[in-house]
Amino acid sequence: MRDYIKRVIIALIMALCVSLLFLGGRHSEASMKVENEVKDGWIWPADGIISDTYGTRMGKHKGIDIAGKLNTPVLAVADGQVVKSYYSNTYGNVVFIKHPSHFVTVYAHLNKRNVFEGQKVKQGTEIGKMGKTGQATGTHLHFETHQEEWRYDKKFALDPEKILGRADTGEMVRGGIAASYDDVLEASSHIKIQNEDKLKPYIVKQGDTLYSISMKRNISVKRIKELNHLSSDLIKPKQILNVN
Repeated sequence: MRDYIKRVIIALIMALCVSLLFLGGRHSEASMKVENEVKDGWIWPADGIISDTYGTRMGKHKGIDIAGKLNTPVLAVADGQVVKSYYSNTYGNVVFIKHPSHFVTVYAHLNKRNVFEGQKVKQGTEIGKMGKTGQATGTHLHFETHQEEWRYDKKFALDPEKILGRADTGEMVRGGIAASYDDVLEASSHIKIQNEDKLKPYIVKQGDTLYSISMKRNISVKRIKELNHLSSDLIKPKQILNVN
């Protein structure tokens, strides 16, 4: 009798495992289908330089960072409805948009929010201005993509570059450019390609000092401190500095 009960329990456990694997497979297939559906339609949300990518910081960074000038326009990547627009101690000024594809996109550290909760927006709508509010080391947009919903544990986070297209750290991206690269909307900040190097913010590297950066970018230490509101010469790796 005891052996019979053990066999029944083992059979039930195996059946449960098979069901979970089946559901996981169905979820993966659905995720891939949705990604493929939106991949050729989303646009990059802002002009700037990729300063950090998804999965860094021991896997805790669940988005991408685009560094740029203060008040660079931030655009909605696709049509949708604003589900949150508020100030957070961590995200700073932040906007959440729910899209018909059931993705939620997050736009954080904004200097200014132009939209309100419940507002419907079109792709390319300027939903705010780039800033460094909340827990930010420099002016940039922190952008996240989530399937179905945003959760505090970020369980449904997805690498935005799976939809927007691959861009490595230090690479320039253009707000309003579609992932398929053949449907260009006019970007509000009009960055010119020939001036890319001069317009790039500086991402602090290990061993950098304000003096060494000033020599590289032909700008005084005093001016760097003024542009970045620095009260001391202390800087740290991956800090984003405006040097223009």
